[in-house]
Amino acid sequence: MIDMSSPLRMDKQTSAILPGRDSIVRQGDRYTIKDGKKLRLGYTTGSCAAAAAKAAAWMLLTGGKKERILLDTPKGIRLDLPVLQIERGVGSVSCAIEKDSGDDPDVTKGTLIFASVSYLESPEIIIDGGEGVGRVTKRGLDQPVGAAAINSVPRRMIRENLEEICRMTDYHGGLSVTISVPEGEEIAKKTFNARLGILGGISILGTTGIVEPMSEQALIDTIRVELHQRRVNGADYVLLTPGNYGFDYIQQNINIDPTAAVMTSNFVGDTLDICKELGFRGALLIGHIGKLVKIAGGMLNTHSKYGDCRMEILAAYAGASGLDASSVSDILSCATCDDAIRILDESGMRERTLERLAERISFIINNRVNGAIKTGAILFSKQYGFLCETKCARLLLRKISEE
Repeated sequence: MIDMSSPLRMDKQTSAILPGRDSIVRQGDRYTIKDGKKLRLGYTTGSCAAAAAKAAAWMLLTGGKKERILLDTPKGIRLDLPVLQIERGVGSVSCAIEKDSGDDPDVTKGTLIFASVSYLESPEIIIDGGEGVGRVTKRGLDQPVGAAAINSVPRRMIRENLEEICRMTDYHGGLSVTISVPEGEEIAKKTFNARLGILGGISILGTTGIVEPMSEQALIDTIRVELHQRRVNGADYVLLTPGNYGFDYIQQNINIDPTAAVMTSNFVGDTLDICKELGFRGALLIGHIGKLVKIAGGMLNTHSKYGDCRMEILAAYAGASGLDASSVSDILSCATCDDAIRILDESGMRERTLERLAERISFIINNRVNGAIKTGAILFSKQYGFLCETKCARLLLRKISEE
């Protein structure tokens, strides 16, 4: 529920009505409107770590007890969070904040994020990860190899909040902070951390401090991280696939480790933009026809909410290739691309239609990057296997294999 006595602002990115910067919102009070639905916002593991560290530092330096803690997030939302499992040691205090992802389906939802803060003789703040926080083992991530996977924004939040507590209590010494997540190693098995080279636990993440339900930007940011890592590690060419169907096809039909592929989800256009921005020389997209056929219609975000024009596109290209009107009408009545391929097979028009389709896909994806990098695509179906490829696909596949 919004505090009506506080100023309101409209967040342009999410079209969400959010409390103003001076308001205080408690657990469960924040929401956004998405597709006409009221969805509850959450807060990141980074916010949890910073809030826990702030509470632990306050209790260490004052000797008091803190059952709730206020935290200003980079988003401009002030959180008021309950402090859990407080423990005092000799020269240290530990406590936890429970992760609340709101209405976002996040694997870390309900997880306790702990911070242990202790005195340090040197006048500095040292931040590290403990149990359940992953370690970086590959270059190209937010943190260097060997560091705890606590990203730069959460680190800054922790540091700034501890500095605030030090000023408040007139403490001029140093503090050591250890962030831990007892369930982290098990939770990490449900994430892409191992593929990215983060081992032993989860990452402490968040650029805004707030989790927005079904955030497209969060998915695009994840794609960017994977692409950046490959580029930093020397890759000039990259393999892309929308999801698990493509992953399985690569594993079963192409002599390339499928984990080399970056999953684009529906964000084909955004992914190509990032490939161009990062300076890749080429990108090859391998995907199920049900997804990639939409590209021939100019759809570079293939989510069904932006349109489901699979049969219309197939029917148009089949008709342009010479398929009779009755069969074109049959394709328009199909529920799946495989059924449409059956009609093309029976009429002897499969090869000609798919060749024309591939030419258009090639034009669309090459136009997206303005010809700055080589692009290609390979289309398949679960029933028929390989269907078609664009002109540069084989060349790109060879380049990727050689790397």
